[in-house]
Amino acid sequence: MDPERTRHARGLFAGIAADYDRMGAVLSFGQDPRWRRFLVDRVNVPPGSRVLDVATGTGLVARELAARRFEVVGLDQSAAMIRHGVDAVAAHELEERIRFVAAQAQRLPFEDEAFDALTFTYLLRYVDDPAATLRDLIRVVRPGGVVASLEFHVPRDPWLHAGWLAYTRGVMPLVGGAVSRSWYETGRFLGPNISAFAERYPLPVQVRMWQEAGMRHIHTRRLMTGTAVVTWGVKRNAVTG
Repeated sequence: MDPERTRHARGLFAGIAADYDRMGAVLSFGQDPRWRRFLVDRVNVPPGSRVLDVATGTGLVARELAARRFEVVGLDQSAAMIRHGVDAVAAHELEERIRFVAAQAQRLPFEDEAFDALTFTYLLRYVDDPAATLRDLIRVVRPGGVVASLEFHVPRDPWLHAGWLAYTRGVMPLVGGAVSRSWYETGRFLGPNISAFAERYPLPVQVRMWQEAGMRHIHTRRLMTGTAVVTWGVKRNAVTG
C-alpha cells in the first residue's frame, strides 16, 4: 500500500489539474513560470541530452526543457496531471521530444545512469523519506550529469516572514476558494506544509542530503525575497569524485 503522504498528494493534485498552470502563476504573483525558467537555465548539458523531469505535473518544466532541444521524459504519479500535460504538449507541438511516464519518484522505473540530467519541482514535501527519494533520483543520472530542483521556501527576514504567513494562511485559501473547493483545500494545505518541511529540513540540511546522495558543486539560489529556492549540482564521478 502507498504511504499516506503519497495518497494525499495524488488526491490533492487530481482535483486541481485542470487549472494548475493558471493558478500556479496567479498564486505566485506571476513568478512560478519565471522560477521554472531559472531552474531550466541550470541544466547545462548539450542539446539532444536525455533529461528526466520528476513530478512533472502538466509538463511545465518538461515543455521548457523540450523547447531547448532536450529529449524529455516527464514522470508523475497523478494520472489527471499527466492527461492535461499530454494535451498541453500536443498544443505546443512538442510530442516528438516529450513522453510521459506514470510512476512514483520513490520508485523510479529506470536503470542506473539512464539520463544526462534530471529536474524535479515541488516534490520532497510529498514523500516520507526525502533523503532516500533523493538518492534514487540521483541514481538514474550519469556521473557528471546535472540535477536541479525548485521548491517553495520560507523568508528569513522577520517582516517578510510575517507577510508570507499572512498570505499563505489567509489570502491563498480565499483566492483558491474563489475557483473551487479543491483549490481552497490546496491553498489551506500549502502554507503549513511548506513551513513544516522548511523547519524539519533547513536549507543546509537539504544541501547535506544532496552531498550524501552523491552530488558535488551544489548551489542554491533564493528567489522572490526567499519564497522559493532553486538547488542544483553535478553528480560525482565514482573514480574522480
